[in-house]
Amino acid sequence: MSPMTQRSQKRWRWWREALSAIAFAVAPYSTVAGDTVPDPVKLANLVRQDCGSCHGLTLKGGLGKPLTADRMTQWDRSQIVHIILDGVPGTPMPPWRPLLSEADARWIADSLKKGMLQ
Repeated sequence: MSPMTQRSQKRWRWWREALSAIAFAVAPYSTVAGDTVPDPVKLANLVRQDCGSCHGLTLKGGLGKPLTADRMTQWDRSQIVHIILDGVPGTPMPPWRPLLSEADARWIADSLKKGMLQ
């Protein structure tokens, strides 16, 4: 096995374990089936803590890109919702669809665009 393949497998294993840990930690924040009203307090905490672990605790960037309102002008709401729910293949941005509803993702997208979570 080539060194590149071994590194890729190690990296994938690390991300899989990290996503499992995040899924366990975030489960209390996810919307219950049939409940379409996002909980702003829980979602704001999720963004600050879980998204902030990669995008910086002030959301001004880190491993991930900045999530500031001025950066969010590049994308419309539906694009941001898609990124939140389905992740970005080939990058560390994971899909949050298993943990968040579309209503949750729309609330997060709107809040990021308005700069409400910084």
